Amino acid sequence: MSSPASTAAPIILTGDRPTGPLHLGHYVGSLRNRVTYQRDYRQFIMLADAQALTDNMDDPSKVQRNVIEVALDYLATGIDPAQSTILIQSQIPELAELTFYYLNLVTVARLERNPTVKEEIRLRGFERDIPAGFLTYPASQAADITAFKAVLVPVGEDQVPMIEQTNEIVRRFNRIVNKEVLVEAKALVPEIGRLPGIDGKAKMSKSLGNTINLSATADEVRAAVKKVYTDPLHLRVADPGHIEGNIAFAYLDAFDPEKDALAEMKAHYQRGGLADSIVKARLEACLQEFLAPIRARRAELEKDRGHVMQILKEGTARAREVAAQTADEVKRAMGLSYF
Repeated sequence: MSSPASTAAPIILTGDRPTGPLHLGHYVGSLRNRVTYQRDYRQFIMLADAQALTDNMDDPSKVQRNVIEVALDYLATGIDPAQSTILIQSQIPELAELTFYYLNLVTVARLERNPTVKEEIRLRGFERDIPAGFLTYPASQAADITAFKAVLVPVGEDQVPMIEQTNEIVRRFNRIVNKEVLVEAKALVPEIGRLPGIDGKAKMSKSLGNTINLSATADEVRAAVKKVYTDPLHLRVADPGHIEGNIAFAYLDAFDPEKDALAEMKAHYQRGGLADSIVKARLEACLQEFLAPIRARRAELEKDRGHVMQILKEGTARAREVAAQTADEVKRAMGLSYF
């Protein structure tokens, strides 16, 4: 069994909303980094089920059933519960308590100005019918981050404003109580950002249906690769092709281990004489080889879902001890410890 990082190691908080199975975009954007981080950092990985309900309250069972599905994806891709603490957000009431206090440190106007919140509201078409829980998500995320005293939070570029708002709350709270109770966090933006969707859209997204799931069968991978967007101007094999915006090559960049051979294929494609079908055949082979062991590990883990739930229970219990300590420090700093 692997050893966890020292308790003196820098703390990282990361996680996902359990609204569906994880896909290749999650792997490139976060999962493979988490496997690396767990060796050198004290890593908390949150299944943010409570946050997922802010725009899924009409179907809470969707969130509930996906908690274990996402956990299976975590374990299958190499996240080690002996090194990383995997926790379920809703099972730590101190996070909701901290959120309640922090809401007094932000204004509605400031929440509405948050660029990430504004964009998410636009994407969901809420207009003015915004669930209050969704609008106040920055305060909830601040509670998540500060509860574990995380100093690093891996996020995409579009999520950086959320970390900035967390730090505003931290500074204001510390100033009010005249004590350094909470710590500021730094956004850790991965070098490789999001993987585009197979349809050429900027983002691989469950809601857009343009993903390849980590749990995809061999047949599902094959069918998805056939749909992968390439170069619309590459009408004949002899025509020179374009690499820029070609999703097949974007995926090969992420998953093909033979970089020299890939560079030769790119050059051939650009000068003409290479069919898209050949490129896609290489891509399918790479993805099948990559996903086969993940699929096998996941299938083995699925045989004992009770064991997976026990991992989540133990991780959540460890995480709650940390969050409870922070909540106690916050209340003491405000003079709310009466007994």
